[in-house]
Amino acid sequence: MTVEVGTKINDFTLTDHNENEVNLSDLEGQKVLLSFHPLAFTSVCANQMQGLEANYEELEELNIVPLGISIDAVPAKKAWAEELGLEKLQLVSDFWPHGGLAKELGIFRDEDGFSERANILLDENGEVIYSQVYEISELPDPQEIIDFVKGSDE
Repeated sequence: MTVEVGTKINDFTLTDHNENEVNLSDLEGQKVLLSFHPLAFTSVCANQMQGLEANYEELEELNIVPLGISIDAVPAKKAWAEELGLEKLQLVSDFWPHGGLAKELGIFRDEDGFSERANILLDENGEVIYSQVYEISELPDPQEIIDFVKGSDE
């Protein structure tokens, strides 16, 4: 069962593709987009991360920190970030414990060993304000998040 709107997310620490720790508690005061993709080096996942990179400035203007998350190990995330030419977006590893954050959020696919494709947006206090799971083959549009935040700020 996918995490529901209104749920307060527990603090977590994961590692990004540059081997920096990413702590939810360090991002307090900012919205955080947990953009889960099943696996690095796949086409829809690449398009998903490139879409976040392309919209990074607008997300930042809306006080949103986007994180691209999958179960891939840090070295794989680093190689993939370089291949995709990502300069701003942090690719975060949910490698160990394997899919731990995805499992906590109810979006880990046990039968496949990776997460659902999902966008989960947290408010400035770490509470879920938007949660959408997509078909594995479906490309999430970052504009959905932008429109949602702009609409909720009015």
